[in-house]
Amino acid sequence: MRAVRYHEYGGVETLVVERVPDPHPGPGEIRVRVAAAGVNPVDWKVRSGVVQEVLPVDLPAIPGREAVGLVDEIGAGVQGVSIGDRVFGLGGVTGATAELAVLLAWAQAPTTWTDEEAAGAGLASVTAMGGLRALGVLRGRTLLIEGAAGGVGSAAVEIAVAHGATVIGTANERNHEFLTSLGAVPTTYGTGLAERLATLAPDGVDIALDTAASGSLAALVAIVGDPARVSTIADHANAHRLGVHLANAENDATLLAEAGKLGQQGRYTPRVERTYPLERIAEAHTYAERGRTRGKIVICI
Repeated sequence: MRAVRYHEYGGVETLVVERVPDPHPGPGEIRVRVAAAGVNPVDWKVRSGVVQEVLPVDLPAIPGREAVGLVDEIGAGVQGVSIGDRVFGLGGVTGATAELAVLLAWAQAPTTWTDEEAAGAGLASVTAMGGLRALGVLRGRTLLIEGAAGGVGSAAVEIAVAHGATVIGTANERNHEFLTSLGAVPTTYGTGLAERLATLAPDGVDIALDTAASGSLAALVAIVGDPARVSTIADHANAHRLGVHLANAENDATLLAEAGKLGQQGRYTPRVERTYPLERIAEAHTYAERGRTRGKIVICI
């Protein structure tokens, strides 16, 4: 099969498209013929080597953790899925940006999603849901999402709105119209946030989700008044120091199925800012490293 690989840690110049052996699923796994694969911050962080102490990989490695495609091989013990089913889901830390990928957790892809949308749904949805689940009941509560225009943030907005929350999202002003389209009340981040929120939510903010790791976690705790009502998916160091919930992305098929159900109902649509063909993977990683992506970046296989 054709795949993107890097043979050493480094910059985007290490990414090459080449022929590699086909992977095969182990027990409890499936293989899909990939239509599209998502690009996430973890991909370039792993490739660059900056997280190799906590996320080491065997080199050469294929970047990518999420994909959508048609099932073409099923591992031992797998039930509830058939050859030819269109599914989206998650593999290991690497392996998705290829013509064939092994998935460890998956769900049926909604017919309402394009392949590009489904490719960007897996990691963002389970991460967003993990962060939201730590905050308890959403219905009737006012939720602040820090970094609401990114891949996880935009997913969290729609999912929280679907569950009955009033959502205020922070983002650069250029993304305010985008947040409004998702159902959130937009505001800018940074200095003066508490004062802006006093106007936007005169009855106060009940809970907060940080997706940005911009150093605002202490301010979020002060805004809601209790570290137990704040969760983060990104600021590991300060989460422990402040005692807020830390949600890590998990290969959770139940959460994927819930995201797919919301998608089929038209209540959650993964937002894709840019798509690239396999041969332009370096451009995709370069853009991702800027840290200003609105929604997701997707590679079309």
